[in-house]
Amino acid sequence: MSCSTGKICLHILSLAQLMAFLPNHKPKKMSLGPLETEILEIVWQLKVATVKGVHDRILQDPNRELAYTSVTTVLRRLTEKGWLKCSKKDRAFSWQALVSSEEAKALQSYEKLNCFLAVSNPDVVASFADSLDAASIKQIDAIAARLNAIRRQREEEK
Repeated sequence: MSCSTGKICLHILSLAQLMAFLPNHKPKKMSLGPLETEILEIVWQLKVATVKGVHDRILQDPNRELAYTSVTTVLRRLTEKGWLKCSKKDRAFSWQALVSSEEAKALQSYEKLNCFLAVSNPDVVASFADSLDAASIKQIDAIAARLNAIRRQREEEK
């Protein structure tokens, strides 16, 4: 969105407004290590995953070695962090993601934005906005247009 000065303006939503766009479920712990991320991506692909299914996927790469028990440990940790839910049928365990990959990206972006805004220095934010490239400016314009449409819709519903 362009201001009268020709500079880029960032219109920041309140936390309550931002939260309306986020999924209802938020993992207890957002940080993920590289192996956790890899295994979570496999679970997203499989929809319902078993230790064997995840282990087999990882070992499709002939240069990889990973113990079966390591996969079990990581699936358990992802469950404890709130990324997955574990189900048991008879003696078999399976895991499903509690958030989609798109929801995870939104949550992670939200966390990063909060960290950036926590700087609480308008000069830093303005400097960042002023240094954006043309593609980023187009994205901000598209976001602003979408936000305006959402706000208009809300006003019409009142």
